[in-house]
Amino acid sequence: MSHPRSQIERFDPVWAQIRTEAEAAVRDEPLMGALVHGGILHHTSMARAMSYRLSMKLASSEMPDQLLREVIDEAFAADPKIEAAARADLMAVYERDPACHRMIQPLLFFKGYQALQAYRVSHWLWTEGRFDMAYYVQMRVSELFGVDVHPAARLGKGLMIDHAHSIVIGETAVVGDNVSMLHSVTLGGTGKEDDDRHPKIGDGVLIGAGAKVLGNITVGNCSRIASGSVVLESVPPCKTVAGVPARIVGEAGCSQPSVMMNQQL
Repeated sequence: MSHPRSQIERFDPVWAQIRTEAEAAVRDEPLMGALVHGGILHHTSMARAMSYRLSMKLASSEMPDQLLREVIDEAFAADPKIEAAARADLMAVYERDPACHRMIQPLLFFKGYQALQAYRVSHWLWTEGRFDMAYYVQMRVSELFGVDVHPAARLGKGLMIDHAHSIVIGETAVVGDNVSMLHSVTLGGTGKEDDDRHPKIGDGVLIGAGAKVLGNITVGNCSRIASGSVVLESVPPCKTVAGVPARIVGEAGCSQPSVMMNQQL
């Protein structure tokens, strides 16, 4: 009979790599042993590790971690797309963030990654009609991480939210796959309208720090929004916009702005 570790490596190389990095982290810094064992090495899968980490983060005196872990486990079991998106997000951070040198970093330390996975649980709760629990998760993510994503918003996979401070994404916003955004980004409305009122962000878009995209407008695939811009009109695919209000200033500069992360005009 093969060793369980070899089975993990054969069928789940990503999780095997995470475990290898975790073991090295404990050897290098024994004081981190409890955190790393509790967060990674004690678990048999990435989904279980993620459920534990999120439940410990989101718990409060009003909502114990054991109850939250049951809810999160239920979400992962009911919708395999949640774990698939978590893996795609992990690889996005690992490949695009120059400060990410190991796969364990987003799982243990990066609030943008953790906030995004908590949103995915809240979105599942929302689609199941469990609105108050979804709002609780949204509230705790906002309090803990400074990331406020409405549970009804629809976010794709392969996302990277760098630094993730002061992120706001509204109720009817849609974000495509393989999008990268930096801190202080807002995908918001323009007033008190209560229908479809938030931006629709295409695949492969790069949104710079402090950018505000407001209203029911579309940002085309593989476009770039320069830092500090205020976007009030739709953006065609593969363009760069900048300014207040934002205007087209050129082409996107490459086929995958969100992957290249080139923010120079």
